[in-house]
Amino acid sequence: MLMPLSAQISETIHPAARFFRVHRRHDCRWWRARSKVVLSPLRATGADNGVPSGDNVNKRKIAEHIILLRAKPSVSDAEEKDMLDYLYTCQYQMRGILTVSLGRIEDPNSENFTHAVFMRFQQKEDIAKFQSSAYYSKVLDDYVKPISYGLVSVDFESEVEDDITPLFRRGEDFNYGVEFMLLISFSETASKEAVEDALAYLQNLIIQYSSFIVQATLGCCLNHIENGYSHAAVIRFPSLDDFKLFRGSIEYKDMWASKFHQVTVRSLDLYFIVDPVGNQLM
Repeated sequence: MLMPLSAQISETIHPAARFFRVHRRHDCRWWRARSKVVLSPLRATGADNGVPSGDNVNKRKIAEHIILLRAKPSVSDAEEKDMLDYLYTCQYQMRGILTVSLGRIEDPNSENFTHAVFMRFQQKEDIAKFQSSAYYSKVLDDYVKPISYGLVSVDFESEVEDDITPLFRRGEDFNYGVEFMLLISFSETASKEAVEDALAYLQNLIIQYSSFIVQATLGCCLNHIENGYSHAAVIRFPSLDDFKLFRGSIEYKDMWASKFHQVTVRSLDLYFIVDPVGNQLM
């Protein structure tokens, strides 16, 4: 039997489908080697104007894990709360999970996902351990599967500054805001140069809007054969207004029109509101 959520939080020792089959596996090794599009924390590092620090800053490789859910129309508020609470509490029950954020997706989307979970792991091997763990299996069986269907996961590797604040997403800036998730599948016929150019444009846009962004990570998906997405980005904004300013900007729209539209076969952007959960150790 799972421990009550309040008891689990009191024992905290650190802070808090439908599958699309692609016919040819995307090889991302060229992209990792040639492109510097994985971003360090922008706002929480203390860098001037929020711009990422230089190459002399120590970086740490991490693995990002996104879970997308479709809740049944009949789900009650209490059932939804239990599902999110126990998914959030996974970080207190297992080693390797550095941080978790989750919530109800705000706008309708083409895949009909209703809820999203973001988890950060120390390394990609920890994701497999998490997915096969008895605790997570029980959370799925007792609180997720009865009220949802079509669970999809997206994993990618990225880097953040090797410091407690950005690594664990600790501190006031991470207690609230908006979590924005961007999933992309590039065309098999797109050239490496065109893909690299599009991703570099996204990186430059994030840097341009760094004063409106808390943290951003971007990487090549590890499980793209299963979920149909080759690249993913997670961007934390401090407020809904900052997020809308970024996504509604002329530069963002131009990016899609001039860089991504002609080289992508599938894309999905989702966001949810982050509210404070419990008390974080500072």
